[in-house]
Amino acid sequence: MTRTIVHVGRKIRVAIDESLNDRGQLVRRDVVLHPGAVAILPLVDDRHVCLLRNVRPNVGETLWEIPAGTLEPPEPADAAAVRELAEETGYTAANWQKLGEFFPSPGVLSERTHLYVATGLTPGPQRLEDDESIEAHVIPWDRAIAWAYDGTIRDAKTIVALSWWQHRRSSPITTPTPQGG
Repeated sequence: MTRTIVHVGRKIRVAIDESLNDRGQLVRRDVVLHPGAVAILPLVDDRHVCLLRNVRPNVGETLWEIPAGTLEPPEPADAAAVRELAEETGYTAANWQKLGEFFPSPGVLSERTHLYVATGLTPGPQRLEDDESIEAHVIPWDRAIAWAYDGTIRDAKTIVALSWWQHRRSSPITTPTPQGG
């Protein structure tokens, strides 16, 4: 395989990969190279979750989402989760649990998203970046689940987080605490 970088942006690079398929034919793929991301499901208590109303100019809409952000290499994912939760919600968490990892759009994007659950939350001030327009809201768990299934929530990482946690609530997975958590 050969990779040609055709664009270098602030957070991503765009490449054209060329390789031979199983039939010996040359195949070209456009690839967005991404350093990875974290997403955090902040549980305020057993019956409430913190969701964000996040203005997303790329899709021209304001979406319901969980906090998330891009890794800043060589930043470890667990440290990025602590940072992003504090920046976007103002919360710090006493307890962290890694739910898993997923690829949001593997047909074109190399991003791997590391998904965490944060509990034992202590409120504080948001520290938004200049390009962010985010409002944090505490939502009843049952309402958030209903929104995930009725189409109110259309952000994939949020649907994954809510669905995975709904499924795993009765059998928690123990993982190490993130650095700084």
